[in-house]
Amino acid sequence: MTGDMEGSDRPMMEFLYFPEDKSEYIPAVLMLILFIVAAAVTMVVIIKASRKEEKKTEETFYPKEHKENEH
Repeated sequence: MTGDMEGSDRPMMEFLYFPEDKSEYIPAVLMLILFIVAAAVTMVVIIKASRKEEKKTEETFYPKEHKENEH
């Protein structure tokens, strides 16, 4: 198996691509930032919805205890 790559000018991992022109990284970085922001916004929305559902559940199933906690 090692004899196949000996003396070969081909790179070991040719599936990796590192462009000489670093401006090709800009779209990838912008998409990464976009996805990170979208994930953060989604997480905040889910947390707010969860808190709202928790409050609604407490009011429905534990009305007496909920009233005592309000005062």
